[in-house]
Amino acid sequence: MSRLSENLMAGEGREPASSPPEFSLDHRQTLLQIAHESILSAFADRALPTAPLFPCLLEPRGAFTTLYLHGRLRGCVGYAMPVVPLYLAVAETARAAAFEDSRFCPVTKQEAVELEISLSVLSRLITIRPDEVEVGRHGLVISFGSHRGLLLPQVPVECDWDRETFLEQTCRKAGLPSDAWQKGAALEAFTAEVFGGGKTDRQ
Repeated sequence: MSRLSENLMAGEGREPASSPPEFSLDHRQTLLQIAHESILSAFADRALPTAPLFPCLLEPRGAFTTLYLHGRLRGCVGYAMPVVPLYLAVAETARAAAFEDSRFCPVTKQEAVELEISLSVLSRLITIRPDEVEVGRHGLVISFGSHRGLLLPQVPVECDWDRETFLEQTCRKAGLPSDAWQKGAALEAFTAEVFGGGKTDRQ
């Protein structure tokens, strides 16, 4: 999956960012089912799930899929940019989180039916000043030259970071000095709607 090689694995978390819900319960359940089906279908060598009926899920959006197994992180991969329709971004990143996250061995079929999935649907990136960053609301992308790092909005909340620490840690995620945000690195922000689901339905 060549697109995934150009995207980022980010910090993970379960707590939702503080922004008004954009997606209905039906939208959320559909996306979670797509994520589950995408992982399970890989074991049967089936294609990724087809497009759903909801128009909002056909719009290009950035998205991250985070997998947990018995409460422990099992994989996280995402698209920071809106490169494909949302339903496909979820399908592709779910499968990649299960089988292509280099930090973990590929998920086994036995593990797949026990996975819990958290989805983070990203807003579009906007340029932001450091003093405008709101912990708990904004996710960050910091870039300089070929270096680029991303942290989701829930990460600083879970880690109890203040704004400056959040900026420093995003720099480190990009492989940059922790003060790069003060020395010319580009800073962009986004919000994310985060929601999750329980174990995969056995098929």
